[in-house]
Amino acid sequence: MSRTEEVELTNMCMVCDGKGNVLVQNKINHPTWHGWNFPGGHVEAGEYVTPSVIREIREETGLIIQSPKLCGIKEFHKAKDGKRYIVFLYIADKFSGELKPSGEGEIFWYPLADLAASDQLIGGFAEMLPVFMDASITEIYYQRTDEDFKTIYC
Repeated sequence: MSRTEEVELTNMCMVCDGKGNVLVQNKINHPTWHGWNFPGGHVEAGEYVTPSVIREIREETGLIIQSPKLCGIKEFHKAKDGKRYIVFLYIADKFSGELKPSGEGEIFWYPLADLAASDQLIGGFAEMLPVFMDASITEIYYQRTDEDFKTIYC
């Protein structure tokens, strides 16, 4: 049995403005994934995870985050090919620069208290919010049941 497998590594960051708002991205230019989420992206080959989230936030928002804190992970196996997919979840409340949109979609500040109730969220994103908001939860994954998947928080 092999001890290695193909894994796709990504990141996502909840950027907080200190006034109760978080930076939200309305993903519009992806062929199948549309709606609101936090900005982030792929860890490039040879890149370390924390520098990758700093780079992704700068590319997608124009902001340079400082000292992002890893708050958890999300992992699942893609239905299409069974490949493992791991998302490193970060929180940042220190940043500089000017907010500017990218080709990923529009970006804007939104009240964190209202985010979970929005009907604009990308599928599965609301399930991830507890990892960002509750320090006792550091992981989310999906367990296959007979008919569907069950969300597991650790």
